[in-house]
Amino acid sequence: MAEMKKLNVLMCGTGEYTTGWTGSGASTSDKKIGVVGLTLFDLRRLGKVDHLSMVGVNGKKFPAIRQHLEKNIAGAYKDMDVTFEEFPKDGAVDPHSYKSAIDQMKAGEAVIIFTPDSTHFPIAMYAIERGLHVLVTKPATQLLSHHNELIEAARKHNVVCFVEHHKRFDPVYSDAKAKAKTLGEFNFFNAWMSQPKSQLETFREWAGKDSDISYYLSSHHIDISCWILQDIAIPTRVVASAATGIATNEPYNCVRGTEDTITLMVDWQSIKSETHRGTAVYTASWTAPLKAGIHSAQHWYYMGEKGDISVDQAHRGYDVTYDDTGKAWYNPFYMKYSPSESGHFDGQRGYGYISIEKFIDAVRSVNAGLTQPEDYDKHGLPTIRNTVLTTAILNAGRISLDEKRPVGIKKDGEQWVLE
Repeated sequence: MAEMKKLNVLMCGTGEYTTGWTGSGASTSDKKIGVVGLTLFDLRRLGKVDHLSMVGVNGKKFPAIRQHLEKNIAGAYKDMDVTFEEFPKDGAVDPHSYKSAIDQMKAGEAVIIFTPDSTHFPIAMYAIERGLHVLVTKPATQLLSHHNELIEAARKHNVVCFVEHHKRFDPVYSDAKAKAKTLGEFNFFNAWMSQPKSQLETFREWAGKDSDISYYLSSHHIDISCWILQDIAIPTRVVASAATGIATNEPYNCVRGTEDTITLMVDWQSIKSETHRGTAVYTASWTAPLKAGIHSAQHWYYMGEKGDISVDQAHRGYDVTYDDTGKAWYNPFYMKYSPSESGHFDGQRGYGYISIEKFIDAVRSVNAGLTQPEDYDKHGLPTIRNTVLTTAILNAGRISLDEKRPVGIKKDGEQWVLE
């Protein structure tokens, strides 16, 4: 039996999802101690991961980040080592420091990318071309052409490339996918996802400049619908509309043109029946109320020819009321932050954790010669190849908003293209 060696991992991005630290201090969201860093620290404790490094743009942030991790992770969980190598070093500021960090890695090691949307493609391509396995947060890329390039690069260099669509590992969503297959032809899908206006401050550096709320939030449910409709229907046409006026005014003052709420309407054509066509509506907003008791409102509705499915991921039947802040709904199925009876981290069953662990397991298996990267395309996992239609819809939506026209999606040979 080949040996499954421990994996060295570079974390690209030092923000909320990686560390729980934001530009204004510790996050006030449901990710107060992050997801990526915490998961990797625990996987190191469990013997799957070895050397960890972290790269950002501003090296001056690292002392505060280290203090935050020591206090809130090492100080909260037993046997949790939160050490990591930093890039750039010595407090330097370098937007290309990811290249220095990647250049010191060896082929077969892994890179996890949680950076602004516009940087995903260049970082992922730089890593893949050097024989490194990649997990990139959603959206994988902003352009469909870039997504196609990553598919080809991952194939050429024989590396694992996953997109971190963690909702595929939510047991409710995966069970709903199985049930949707019993409902016959697809007819209608409606998804809503929002976050409070305070996110405009968290994302001030890139909101409306480098990306939009559709790429950031609708990517979740667009991917879920693409996953559910795999082998049932394909998207053919996208029309987008947007609401504006909150993000660009006081007190947020985002750049001119920043949308508050974006809706994409997508036509889907049945694969098996010429007469069956479906419609999907995906809406995302980052101007929701501040005291709704949830960080992310998220629900969707699916209707097939033989039945329907409704999912509310924000309200799981578990709420807590505090005298000073009121009622809040929690979702420990995503990340469980309370420790185990022994004082160790106890969130290994959360789908936020599982999404990262699945990638680590796949890379270790490929490195050991037990599997090949293309094997994972066959299992419904969010590989770069299996997520191409998510990017196609998102890219088409952005074009529709900018050019005020419908945008078509079609397959040209082996590649999906826009028209």
